[in-house]
Amino acid sequence: MTEFSSLGLSAPTLQAVADTGYTVATPIQAQAIPVALAGRDVLGIAQTGTGKTAAFTLPMIDHLVAGRSKARMPRSLVIAPTRELADQVAMAFDKYSKGQKLSWALLIGGVSFGDQEAKLDRGVDVLIATPGRLLDHFERGKLLLTGVQIMVVDEADRMLDMGFIPDLERIFKLTPVKKQTLFFSATMPPEITRLTKQFLNDPVRIEASKPATTGENISQFLVRIPQGDPASKRLALRALVGRDDVKNGIVFCNRKTEVDVVAKSLRKHGFDASPIHGDLDQSMRTKTLDAFRKGDLKLLVASDVAARGLDIPDVSHVFNYDVPHHADDYVHRIGRTGRAGKSGVTYMLVTPADARSLDKVLKLIGNTPGEVTLDLDWSAVKVETRAKPERGRGRDRGDSKGRSRGRPASETSVASMEPLVPTVSETPPARARPPLPAPEADPEDTPPPRSRRRNERPARTEAPRTAAPRTAAQTEPPGPTPTQAPVPERRRGVQPVAERDDDDRRVVGFGADLPAFLARPIPVPAKR
Repeated sequence: MTEFSSLGLSAPTLQAVADTGYTVATPIQAQAIPVALAGRDVLGIAQTGTGKTAAFTLPMIDHLVAGRSKARMPRSLVIAPTRELADQVAMAFDKYSKGQKLSWALLIGGVSFGDQEAKLDRGVDVLIATPGRLLDHFERGKLLLTGVQIMVVDEADRMLDMGFIPDLERIFKLTPVKKQTLFFSATMPPEITRLTKQFLNDPVRIEASKPATTGENISQFLVRIPQGDPASKRLALRALVGRDDVKNGIVFCNRKTEVDVVAKSLRKHGFDASPIHGDLDQSMRTKTLDAFRKGDLKLLVASDVAARGLDIPDVSHVFNYDVPHHADDYVHRIGRTGRAGKSGVTYMLVTPADARSLDKVLKLIGNTPGEVTLDLDWSAVKVETRAKPERGRGRDRGDSKGRSRGRPASETSVASMEPLVPTVSETPPARARPPLPAPEADPEDTPPPRSRRRNERPARTEAPRTAAPRTAAQTEPPGPTPTQAPVPERRRGVQPVAERDDDDRRVVGFGADLPAFLARPIPVPAKR
C-alpha cells in the first residue's frame, strides 16, 4: 500500500486529496504520479475504475502551480471521448485544485458556444474537451494550442471505437512538439500502439493490471433465458432488480432504442429508472447522472456511452440486459461497480441467440461466471409478434431520426402498448382499377419532330406561308372526354403532332402531316 504523502505531491495538493477522504493510492496512481512529476511521458494501461483520473490530474496541478501562465493561452489540455467523461475530469480538477489559483474551461457539445467562448476570452490554464467541440472552437479562431505544455489523452481505446483517431491526430499536430504527454488506455489495439509511437517521446509504460481483466471484488453471474423475445428478458430483469440486496444499479443495453424501451418498462412496473444515451439532450443527460450520483435515482438504463470512465461511487449492481457485441465492452460495463476496493455484483442475461457473443466474453475474461436460475413461469409470457410499422411512419421511434433500422418485428416499444396483431389475418380483396383513357399515340412509335427525314416532308406550294383557316371541327372545343377529340388518320412513317395553345384548343396545322411548330404564320415581305 502506497500513501499519497510519499509520491512527491505538494502540500496544498495533498490537503485537497485528504479532504476527499483518500489516503492510499491505487497501483496506477502510485506508479504514474512520480513519473509524471518528473516530466516524462506516460503510457498508462489499466482497467477502468482504477483511479486513472487522479493519476494525471494531481501531477498536472502541481506543474501548473509551479509554472507561469502565458497570456490567455491554455497550458494544459485534456482530451476525453465523451461529454460525461470530460465533465467528470472537470469535477476532479476542480476538487483537487481547491485553494489554488488555477482556471479551467470545459468544452463539450450540447452547450452553447457563448459561455465557453467567454471563458476562453478571459484565459484559462486547463482545457478539458471532447475532440469535436475543441476543433470547432479552433476553427472559429477562438483558441490557440501553441502554448500547451501538458497534454492528456484519456480512454484512448474508446476514442478508437468512436472514430475520433483522425481528430486526435489533428489535435496532436496543433500542439507543440516539445510537451509532456500522458496517454491512458484500458487496451492497446494496433491503431493505438501506432499513435503512441508517433506522438509520444520515450514514454514510461505503466501497466497496473492485465488488459481487459475484471476485478476480483466483482461477483459475476449469468442468467439464462430459454426464450429470446424481449418480453421474457424484461421479465427476468424485473425479477433481478427487485431483489432486496439491490441498492442501485446500471442496466446496459446494446442499442439506444432498447434503452428507452427498457426504461419505460421498468417505470411502468413501479421501478425508479431513467435512460441515458447519446441521443438525449445534454442537459437531460447531466441531470440524470447527477440524480443517480446523489442517490435520488435507483436505476440508470444506459448505452455504452456511459460504460467507460464514469466514476459513479457506490454502484451495487450492474445488469447486462444484452450481451455486448464487443467483449471489451463487458469489462468496461461491469467496471462501474466494485470501484475503489468496494464489492459489486453483476448479472448478464443470456438467450440462445447470444452463444457467439458469450463465447467471446468468456474467452476474454478467462473464467466462467456462476449461473443464477430464476423461478419464473416462462410459458405465461406473451410473445410479442406485432407487425412492423409502415415504412416512413416511424411509429416506434427510439433513435434520433425516428427509424427502427434492423430491429426485429418482435422488439417493440412498451410506451404505446397497442394490441398485438394476430398472426393470421384476412387480406381484403383488391379494388378494381378504373379504365385508363386510350392514348392518342404510342410514344415508342412516334419519333420527335426533329428526327424526321427530309424527304418525308410535304412539298411546299407557291401560296404564301400563312396558316390555313381552321375548320369548324377544329375550332370547336374538345368534348368531355379525350376519346371524343378528332383523331387524325395515321399515315405511313408520319405521326400526327399536336399541341395546345393558350385557349386550350387542339391545333393540327396543315392536315396531319405537317408538324405543329411549322403551322405558325410567317410574315412574307412585300415585293418591290
